[in-house]
Amino acid sequence: MRIISLALLYLLVVTLTACNTTRQSAVGFSLPQGVVKQGEFVYTTMRCNSCHSLPAIEQLPDKGGQNISVALGGNGKRLKTDGELVSAIINPSHRITQSYLPQHTDAEGKSTMRKYNEVMTVSQLIDLVSFLQSQYEIPHDERILH
Repeated sequence: MRIISLALLYLLVVTLTACNTTRQSAVGFSLPQGVVKQGEFVYTTMRCNSCHSLPAIEQLPDKGGQNISVALGGNGKRLKTDGELVSAIINPSHRITQSYLPQHTDAEGKSTMRKYNEVMTVSQLIDLVSFLQSQYEIPHDERILH
């Protein structure tokens, strides 16, 4: 009986821990629908295409001469959430894909991506995320988040 009680207690702790939301949690995060065409304008005027590539938009030369080319859009294995895209834009060092190391990070391991927090409005951010979402091709049955 004691083993069953311990197993149930363990299961309860694991369940409660999994449900724990922290300040950094994306639970409840939802952006309003942005304007895709305006997002494309933001993408080009903020020169995102100097370091990022999309199939339909010409990539500009990088001012720093580093020839950075981080591919966006296309076929994905899973849906990118609005929260993931917002985090990538306003806090690019939050999660850096291992394949981008070390050429896209500084000596401290931080992303070399420009900080847009001081120059981009919330409306521009919403439109940019809507534009980026429109660039991903996800199989229909994969569009449902788990």
